[in-house]
Amino acid sequence: MGRPHRIGVVGAGYISGAYLSTLTDHPAVTIAAVADIDAARAASVAAGIAGCRALPVDELLQDPQVDTILNLTVPAAHAPVALAAIANHKRVYGEKPLAADLPAARALLAQASAFEVTVGCAPDTVLGTGLQTARAAVDAGLIGRPISAVAVMATPGHERWHPNPDFYYLPGGGPLLDMGPYYLSALVHLLGPITAVTGAASRLRDTRVIGSGPRAGSTVPVEVDTHVTGVLHHANGALSTITTSFDAVRTTAAPIEVHGETGTLAVPDPNRFDGDVRLFELGADDWRTLDPMAGYVDAARGIGVLDMVLSPEPRASGELALHVLEAMTSLLRSAAEGRRIELTTTAERPAPVHLTPAAQWRETA
Repeated sequence: MGRPHRIGVVGAGYISGAYLSTLTDHPAVTIAAVADIDAARAASVAAGIAGCRALPVDELLQDPQVDTILNLTVPAAHAPVALAAIANHKRVYGEKPLAADLPAARALLAQASAFEVTVGCAPDTVLGTGLQTARAAVDAGLIGRPISAVAVMATPGHERWHPNPDFYYLPGGGPLLDMGPYYLSALVHLLGPITAVTGAASRLRDTRVIGSGPRAGSTVPVEVDTHVTGVLHHANGALSTITTSFDAVRTTAAPIEVHGETGTLAVPDPNRFDGDVRLFELGADDWRTLDPMAGYVDAARGIGVLDMVLSPEPRASGELALHVLEAMTSLLRSAAEGRRIELTTTAERPAPVHLTPAAQWRETA
C-alpha cells in the first residue's frame, strides 16, 4: 500500500464535520491541513485530527504536502478557491454548486483541463444505496420505458435552523442552487442528461429572520428567488418536473417519483444516502419495497472524495456539476425571460455503483 492521499480542507464551517467523520480515519486518505478565514476555527478543527496542521488559506493552497483540496467554502468562494488550487496543480473536490454562476464554473473546468487536474463536486448522496437502487431498477426495466419524473423539495427556509443563513439568500444561494443539485444530479443519474428547461420563480419576502443561535431575531436580506419550479427535457425524451421552495411549510409528496410505461418508482430523499425505494407495478395492488441493489452501503458525506481518489473516473464529477449548474441557472433565466432555454452542456450518466458493503469501502486503500 502506498502513502495515503493527502487532503487539505478549506472551510471549517458547519458541513466540514460531516466530511471529516468519513475521511479522518480512512486508510486511503489523510487530512494533512485545514484552513479557514477564521484562524481560530481552523486551529480547533486541526487540533482534533492527528498530524493535521492549521494553515492560512493561501499557504494551504500552495502546500506541497497536500494533493487534493476539499473546498467547503461558501458558494461565492467556490470558484476562486478551486482556481487557486488548480493553478497549484492540485485536485479539487468542492461543495455544491460548482461555482456561484455558470461563467465561473466554465472557467474553472477549462483551467482544470488545461492543467490536467481532476475536479469533483458534491452532491455525493447519489452514490448511496437509495438513489443507486432506484437507478438499478430503472436500468433493469422494472418500470418499462421511463416517461417522466416529479421532484419536490419544500421547506419554510434554512434560517429556522442555521445560525448563519445569510449565504442561502445571496446570489449563488436560494432553494434551487442550494438544494437543486441533489435533485437534478439524481435525475441525471436516473434519466440521463438534460437538453432544455422551462422555469418559473417567485420571492415571498425581502428579508428573513434568523431563528437560532447567537444571532436569533436578526434579519438577513433576500436577494434571490425563494420558490422555483420548472420542467426539464431529458435527451431520452422523458420530462421531469421540479419544485424547490423556501416558502412552503410542508409537503406529503415523495422527494422523487419516476414514472414508466409499466410502473412507478418512489425514490427516497436525494439529500440522504439511503432510504426505501418503492415500486408500484402496473396491475399490482400495492407498493413493494425493493432490497438495496446498488450503491455504497451506509455512505456519508465524503464518499464522493473517496470515490474520486480511488476510482479512475469520479462519479461526482465536475462535468456533471457543470451540467446541473447550467440546468439550474437556465431555469432561473427561463423564469426571468419567460421562455424555454436550450442547454449547451451535457454529461454522461456516471458509472453505476455496484452494491458495496460498508466494511469494503471503509477499508479500501
